[in-house]
Amino acid sequence: MAQLFPLGQRVRVEVPASTANLGPGFDSIGLALGMGDVVTAEIVPAGLHISVDGEGAGVVPDDETHLVWRSMRTAWERLGVSGPPGLKLHCHNGVPHSRGLGSSAAAIVAGVAAAVALVEPHLDEAARRTVSDIASDLEGHPDNASASVYGGLTVSWRAGDRWLTTCPPVHPEIEPVIFIPDSTLSTDRARAVLPDVVPLADAARTAGRAALLIEAMTRRPDLLLAATADWLHQEARRASYPASMQLVDTLRADGHPAVISGAGPSVLVLTTRGRAGAIRADDRWARTTPGIAADGLRVVSL
Repeated sequence: MAQLFPLGQRVRVEVPASTANLGPGFDSIGLALGMGDVVTAEIVPAGLHISVDGEGAGVVPDDETHLVWRSMRTAWERLGVSGPPGLKLHCHNGVPHSRGLGSSAAAIVAGVAAAVALVEPHLDEAARRTVSDIASDLEGHPDNASASVYGGLTVSWRAGDRWLTTCPPVHPEIEPVIFIPDSTLSTDRARAVLPDVVPLADAARTAGRAALLIEAMTRRPDLLLAATADWLHQEARRASYPASMQLVDTLRADGHPAVISGAGPSVLVLTTRGRAGAIRADDRWARTTPGIAADGLRVVSL
């Protein structure tokens, strides 16, 4: 790749939110959602100029510690190029922060994609794989990042020094319903309470349900309640988000395939279009039906 960075060069990156795990698919299965972030990057003569609106405005840093900028620098290092003389970065954040909807992965994917696009403006499949690889490395796991890059349903795994992803087709009747609380929970805190060892029986049961989850998501939505059962991570985190687990318990008892979205505390219900309207929670929860983002990451040279 040739380093160009002409002054005035601009790219816009659109990245969908994501929900991960979907119950038993811990650190491997993700689903892109129809909400997201938009990042615009422009080459300027000098300095770093960051502005933010939407989620996190006035809270997230606007200096070199900003996650999008840090991700851009890492991407250029991996590509073997020096950064530009200066950059103007505007982030319009549509993904709620620290709610289990992949906000950090969206920011990382946006930064890596913007960095790659400023070097090579054509986001072909090889460039998309590069973005997914770097972003998954930065996240430490591929579920959210791969969903934001590729869109739809993703199943990802590690092979040597690469992350690989396949995208099974989602059944057209499946409709995600999300309940978002006012409270937040950092991914680091949520992961800190997970045990280092789990019983073999729990691992075996969860593996079976993860396999069933692909069948349910692609061909048999009637199996979603059984397919979203988990024994690895949700119960271990119950004390971190008791209200969320109570809602999951209530919804599942009523026959709705409810799980914790990612690291929480949002609750995801994977249901069908005909049943989505009947799924409700009390006014402590903001209910949204964002749809599934089928196409994933989008980059436009301006």
